Amino acid sequence: MKLKKPYFILLFSTLIISCSSNYNSPVNDTSQIASLLDSFNSAAARADFNTYFSYFTTDAIFVGTDAHEHWNKQEFMNYAKPYFDKGKAWNFHSIDRHIYFDKSGNTVWFDELLDTRMKICRGSGLLTRESNGWKIRQYVLSMTIPNIKADSVIKIKAPIEDTIIARFSH
Repeated sequence: MKLKKPYFILLFSTLIISCSSNYNSPVNDTSQIASLLDSFNSAAARADFNTYFSYFTTDAIFVGTDAHEHWNKQEFMNYAKPYFDKGKAWNFHSIDRHIYFDKSGNTVWFDELLDTRMKICRGSGLLTRESNGWKIRQYVLSMTIPNIKADSVIKIKAPIEDTIIARFSH
């Protein structure tokens, strides 16, 4: 059976539209996110202030290892600038990473173990897809403590953190 030209055009158009709609749909590309996070860490290791902070959304939040470290992007930039200006920020290397996408493919959350000067830490965060690419909306850095050492760490932290708790209690 020979296809007539209008049917062939309809079939070809349907195929093109189908392929292009899949091409434009959000892609759950873990390697792209992993590369972004590696580049983010690398920018800090090179003390490249502008590149490092370009990975954050304008309304990003950074939560650090100390209880008082809960900063918006500008506050974190102010804190970090002197370290970057000295040419030595921080040097984190991922040793284990987990990346998760929401159903739309436009939101990613991750957690990773990091080799740092503080030994193993955990980085976790949330990325959102923006018109100019993936951006970090929230980043949380935590120190890990082996459970068998928790009691001795609690004894060290208690006097300091009792003051912090009192400050935040209403």
